[in-house]
Amino acid sequence: MPYEIHICRIAPSVTSVVFEWFDISRGEGSYTVHYKKTSDDRYMSFETDNSAAALTGLETGADYEFYVTGGSRRSRIRLARTGYVPGITVNYLHPGDEAFSFSGRSLCSPSIIKHPDGFLMASMDVFGGAMPQNLSFVYRSDDGGETWYYVCDLFPCFWGKLFIHRGEIYMLAMSTEYGDILIGRYDGKDFCLPTVIARGSCSARESGFHHAPMPVTEHAGRLWTAVEYGAWSVGTHAMTMLSADAEGDLLDASIWTIAEPLPYNPDWQGTVEGESAGCIEGSAVVSPDGELYNILRYQTNGCIPSYGKAMVLRVDTSEPEKRLAFSRVIDFPGNLSKFDILYDPQSAKYWTICSRIIDASHAGARNLLSLASSDNLFDWEVNCDLLDYRDSDSKKTGFQYVSFVFDGDDLLYLCRTAHNGARNFHDANHSTFHRIKNFRKL
Repeated sequence: MPYEIHICRIAPSVTSVVFEWFDISRGEGSYTVHYKKTSDDRYMSFETDNSAAALTGLETGADYEFYVTGGSRRSRIRLARTGYVPGITVNYLHPGDEAFSFSGRSLCSPSIIKHPDGFLMASMDVFGGAMPQNLSFVYRSDDGGETWYYVCDLFPCFWGKLFIHRGEIYMLAMSTEYGDILIGRYDGKDFCLPTVIARGSCSARESGFHHAPMPVTEHAGRLWTAVEYGAWSVGTHAMTMLSADAEGDLLDASIWTIAEPLPYNPDWQGTVEGESAGCIEGSAVVSPDGELYNILRYQTNGCIPSYGKAMVLRVDTSEPEKRLAFSRVIDFPGNLSKFDILYDPQSAKYWTICSRIIDASHAGARNLLSLASSDNLFDWEVNCDLLDYRDSDSKKTGFQYVSFVFDGDDLLYLCRTAHNGARNFHDANHSTFHRIKNFRKL
């Protein structure tokens, strides 16, 4: 049946569930919220004139279902599980909720920005292995991340990266896994029809472009962001760099350049012993001496050592189409999942938030999230642990793929969070916002 009312944000907590919706037909008048614990037989209901509701006084650790009606219009039934989750939930997707199964069943790819006007914007996509993976949500906060509200859906949009350039907000994304590289601009209400920068395979069975929500860095008159070409199904990805004239129209595909991909070479000095799947998800970062480097997640699973290494490639900024060059392999505290690296001029340090690994027997775990810094980009020190859930089930709990921004003395981050009933540590059910106060003193 067609649903004219769309529940567009859900945020459960210990004893409550907050959610909001929009009415496609823009019907006027009041709405009725219907809800019950999933195990109960009858729905309870109440009326509201708002387009948001809070279910309060709920049982902790229980599954609830709810829907909204307005006259003859209604929403589909949505699900939420109450319980504690660290941080502030921006959005939630219950593993049993099929509302977005045309794209996937879990939340992935967090991205966050702070606009010069002071508001925050966050995005995440809907992920599912071997599923279409082509939907993203965008949310906004006007109070420093304490509360969030829905902005829009983006379709097709996967692995999306929000970034600000010359005061304008852009979304750089893929149409789907290994799909087309797209870019769109925000007009204050919605994003424009995207420009296709490059065509991909749009198939997980064939090589195509891979671009996670990695940093977009301005340097030497251009914007730079790391991209890969390949597929897990073919065994590896070659590493490249996407760039554009910083003064050009970013919606003009002709100004974008993709460097010739560089395959992983196990003979490079310092590489791990064994069969590595290579590298993905790099951060384009400018070193203290002004060189541009791509520092990448290094797939060392099953190798010797099995964790603790990251790959560094050098970019020739004078020739954007030229292959990247191997620079070195460095020690890095969390190399087996995506990490961003950003430079902070105030501390003159590079910072990262990573899913830290400390035990070879649990090299795939993502239940320890740590803050680390470096003076020179290549030697890293762990400053502190932000979320330490090593006493939880590592198969069900994960804090990963963090996107972060600096906000005065604080650091703000958005986390792909699997907690309190996620399908597994990888398939997250929450996208959570966190603030680290006075992070430079840690």
